[in-house]
Amino acid sequence: MQHIDAGAELDPVHPVPLPVPVPVRSTGLTAAEVAERVARGEVNDVPVRSSRSLGEIVRANVFTRFNAIIGVLWLIMLVVAPIQDSLFGFVILANTGIGIVQEWRAKKTLDSLAVIGEARPTVRRDGAAVEVSTSEIVLGDLIEIGPGDKIPVDGQCAEADGLEIDESLLTGEADPVVKRAGDHVMSGSFVVAGGGAFAATKVGREAYAAQLAEEASRFTLVHSELRTGISTILKYVTWMMVPAAVGLVATQLLVKNNGLKDAVARTVGGIVPMVPEGLVLLTSVAFAIGVIRLGRQQCLVQELPAIEGLARIDTVCLDKTGTLTEGGMDVTELRALNGADETYIRKVLGSLGESDPRPNASLQAIIDAYPDSEDWRCVESLPFSSARKYSGATFSEGDGELSTWLLGAPDVLLGADDPALAETVRLNEQGLRVLLLARAARDLDDPEVARGAGATALVVLEQRLRPDAADTLRYFADQDVRAKVISGDNAVSVGAVAAKLGLSGTAVDARRLPAEPAGMAEALDAGTVFGRVSPRQKRDMVGALQSRGHTVAMTGDGVNDVLALKDADIGVSMGSGSEATRAVAQIVLLNNSFATLPSVVAEGRRVIGNITRVATLFLVKTVYSVLLALLVVCWQVEYPFLPRHLTLLSTLTIGIPAFFLALAPNKERAHPHFVRQVMRYSIPGGLVAGAATFLTYLIARHYYTGAGALDAETSAATLTLFLISLWVLAIIARPYTWWRVALVAAMGLAFVFVLAVPALQGFFALKLAGTVMPWTAVGVAAAGSAVLELLWKWVERRYPV
Repeated sequence: MQHIDAGAELDPVHPVPLPVPVPVRSTGLTAAEVAERVARGEVNDVPVRSSRSLGEIVRANVFTRFNAIIGVLWLIMLVVAPIQDSLFGFVILANTGIGIVQEWRAKKTLDSLAVIGEARPTVRRDGAAVEVSTSEIVLGDLIEIGPGDKIPVDGQCAEADGLEIDESLLTGEADPVVKRAGDHVMSGSFVVAGGGAFAATKVGREAYAAQLAEEASRFTLVHSELRTGISTILKYVTWMMVPAAVGLVATQLLVKNNGLKDAVARTVGGIVPMVPEGLVLLTSVAFAIGVIRLGRQQCLVQELPAIEGLARIDTVCLDKTGTLTEGGMDVTELRALNGADETYIRKVLGSLGESDPRPNASLQAIIDAYPDSEDWRCVESLPFSSARKYSGATFSEGDGELSTWLLGAPDVLLGADDPALAETVRLNEQGLRVLLLARAARDLDDPEVARGAGATALVVLEQRLRPDAADTLRYFADQDVRAKVISGDNAVSVGAVAAKLGLSGTAVDARRLPAEPAGMAEALDAGTVFGRVSPRQKRDMVGALQSRGHTVAMTGDGVNDVLALKDADIGVSMGSGSEATRAVAQIVLLNNSFATLPSVVAEGRRVIGNITRVATLFLVKTVYSVLLALLVVCWQVEYPFLPRHLTLLSTLTIGIPAFFLALAPNKERAHPHFVRQVMRYSIPGGLVAGAATFLTYLIARHYYTGAGALDAETSAATLTLFLISLWVLAIIARPYTWWRVALVAAMGLAFVFVLAVPALQGFFALKLAGTVMPWTAVGVAAAGSAVLELLWKWVERRYPV
């Protein structure tokens, strides 16, 4: 076989070199030629879609800005203070280890699912068609393609049978391009109609879309509102930390005449709690566990933020075929029209089925019902197109006579006054699908081949409803998510199917929808079921819904869904869907079960809602730590806490509770403006906690005198801060369940246990002296908690979600 190289000829539309047309053997490469190309490295070695490597996971979790700050402070404390003042460093090690392990588990889950969902192109080798992985394609391979197949590498078309390719993902042009032998095809495009084969001219990283495809399908934790919001918060925290830390260092080392080691310990004790170090790690863990949970349900999350995005949706657009109905169909009736002979009609239908090498579900049902007529020969064929709504073929019958037939939508092929349409409408109202067999009076290559076609028979098909579809639709209704059925089928038929599943609403023929976005958006808001929707209309409908502020998810499995899936906020594809739909969707349901979708929504809501909760806990600590540092600088007093005190408080009021709260069930729909949601609670909470704690500290400084006064003052301040922090936890844990109440109570009992056991008192340098100041600390904490309760209720009214 002659080697194929790119020549100097250029396509005026696509700025890529076109190959000079060369002869290609129809049998494809031989095994020896494949081995030769592999040895030369002429293979499609683009890395498969994968998550981060173990090294990247470790680096991302270990080498962070805040880990660097904490690490330096930890090393200092190991030198100047007892081990109990260095506990915060061990906590960071544990958190980082948990983050690495969980993301590694998520990576293994994701990679194993990616192998299951990986497309396997069909190549012709030694005259036989074989399936290979995309990475096994070599230069010069003859690759067979059909409707829904994605072009894996650049190539030159060798065979074309009504081949139409959509290059919109590369060029932005939605109209399919007709391809003939010798034409160039680009990786990243996909087949919308017809079939054929092409020879690979560019493989691996040389292919036009290889880099785009690799980047678009990479497992990522970025580009989500949640991650962006946390980064914004951390940026603000850094700005607050720097001046507070500088002032604290100056106060403790220069203003107060403490020993160096004690001054350093209290300085570090003021800086460490400003860092919300566990927030990023906990977010990564929550996302990773989400991937693992969904992976167990055969749900492939191709882009991790899709979990978050699906939690925010308020509108889900459903394609009927493959989503509400199963892929298979059954022929239930054949009605001859205009006196046609039924035996002859069966021959025509059998031959039509044989003429298409890649039949869709409707044609497959006809193939199953009517065997091929051996004495008929297909001369020319017109593959089905979702834009045309019909397919066709020209046959040489047994006696040599030529006849041309069309099979497709009755309301497209028939005139508005044809009596057969009334019968079609009646059958559609029962939820049945009807195809019209018509004899064409024009040649297949005539642009108006359907004009003047004579109606011959109605083929009645029954669709198989998915047994779980009704429950899934009911779930979305309960969760305040509006479902819109958008289908290319007859509107009445689609409406009947939707009604059987409990989805009420008038069926609208999309051909009568307003063309302008505003009018279409209004019609979409009012309607529920839409039929006869063209592929371009699906895309426009998604855009119209988004223009009204809706967050839209689109489901589908057919090639006509690709453009809409790409433009939707979240695209969901069935695992059995076309390769093109799987390539552009963020979520692939490998088990083809529509019933998995509620699990994805629920998982997203659990992650987003819980991270919002725990972020408030972390940032309350940051706010009160910064405030305490500023107050200490202004009053020029010793910082009240050692690192061990805040390690204990953080563990009991943030660390342990946050882990449980982040993984708890949460069905509340995710709300936008993550930063505003978190800060509206954490700022007042932190200000009240910091002010109340410093008040107790000042009172204690006037009350206690003599040796050991600082330890007593610290213990009283710690008691106030713990009680207010526990009250913050109690507010965050609402609404209460038995385990949430138990969690808050257990943290309180753990602190009492520390105060009651002498060994732990000594370890954490906590000893309440007398009874006046401890009860004063409790009183200040109670007053602070009451103020906090009133403030948060005011915030809820003044700044609603």
